[in-house]
Amino acid sequence: GHSGLAWLTLGAIGQRTRRIRMGTGVTCPSFRYNPAVVAEAFATLGQLYPGRVFLGVGSGEGLNEAAATGAWPRWRERSQRLVEATQVIRALWTGRQIEHRGAYFKVNARLYDVPAIPVPIFMAGNGPKALRRCGQYGDGLITDPATWRRHRGEFAAGLAAARKDATAIPILAEQFVVLGGRPEAEAAARLWRFIPKAWKPYFNVPDPREIERRASAEVPLERVYESWPVSTDPEVHAQALVKLFGSGVTQVYVHSAEPDQMSVIRFYGREVLPRVRHRLAQTERTTAR
Repeated sequence: GHSGLAWLTLGAIGQRTRRIRMGTGVTCPSFRYNPAVVAEAFATLGQLYPGRVFLGVGSGEGLNEAAATGAWPRWRERSQRLVEATQVIRALWTGRQIEHRGAYFKVNARLYDVPAIPVPIFMAGNGPKALRRCGQYGDGLITDPATWRRHRGEFAAGLAAARKDATAIPILAEQFVVLGGRPEAEAAARLWRFIPKAWKPYFNVPDPREIERRASAEVPLERVYESWPVSTDPEVHAQALVKLFGSGVTQVYVHSAEPDQMSVIRFYGREVLPRVRHRLAQTERTTAR
């Protein structure tokens, strides 16, 4: 697999683009990375590309955090660490000297260069408790379509507990797609075979070789891509995205494992997105009547 540092990649993307919003999906700010370091990195990105950057955070996974640090506590502690880490990050982004003495982090520092436009913190979640936490503490949500359909009520409960305006909170969903037929779908599924069991039980496994071995033995390829749009027909892909927007998702991140990424980008830009925009405009006009 690939293991490039996302923060550096974001800097390069920002330099080559002018309008797109960009962020991590996601960074864990509570084990490998101290929240003060994360705060500095995204303050810098926010200064370089004002109004275009978000910080996506999560509570970590064994593949990254346990493998690098040897630390992998139970979910409750990981969740608490994440919440405290975001508190540290937001405090540092004020530009004031902070003296934080929390359950997990001790920070006595100041960031002298902070972005003029605040960088929103989007939290990732894949279960009911996590989505409630995201609603309470995040400026936005990062999740997958299946989790959103099952547990969006918990997210709404978290928003209500924090007295947030649900209409102002971005909902990001990652949609895997295949531009092709069954052979292309199976080739992509081999790369992402762990997805159906990514959260349970593979989430806690620190060795990618063990994850690959277990996924190959336990997960049929068809199960991996059963919820993906698999077609060369742009209408099939457009329908999948429109369905997500109709469920309350506000932003969709298209994820393709195909080797020719430019062909997917061109296909979506020329064939799929115009259809999606047309459908959404039709829905908006109908709703306004």
